[in-house]
Amino acid sequence: MTTNPPEAPARAVTGMVEHVLALAATWTTWDGTPAHVDDRAYTPHKAIRRVADHLVDHLAELEARLVGEVPQPDHWHASATTTEADLAPFTQEDLEEARSRLTRLARIWANRLDALTEDQLDRSPGEGWTFRELALHLEESTYYADALGDLS
Repeated sequence: MTTNPPEAPARAVTGMVEHVLALAATWTTWDGTPAHVDDRAYTPHKAIRRVADHLVDHLAELEARLVGEVPQPDHWHASATTTEADLAPFTQEDLEEARSRLTRLARIWANRLDALTEDQLDRSPGEGWTFRELALHLEESTYYADALGDLS
């Protein structure tokens, strides 16, 4: 019996970003009504902000742990906060900015993860998830985009 190898960590991150951007491509028709999921409100701008923040926060964690530092904690509960900027219309220009930002962040993640050995991925230094688990956790960032869904 053969088993499929586990998904490459880099593909988990790049695939998540592809999913988010595919949904975001439908958000230029958003009517301005936030989507309420669980105890939070989501808008196109907030979903993009949360995905980008999640990528940046955990990248900072990964890099700190690689050099033996304790990661700096994130003291802002950004998922619970909806700003005035989050309520702005989501334009084609916003979509292009999101594509640029998220695609570059995904590439940084993919490059970093692909440079690590299997041992580094599975026995990561410091406290917390292994770097493989961290990448799979980032894959769950689709939650923010899925909260809005396809608005076409």
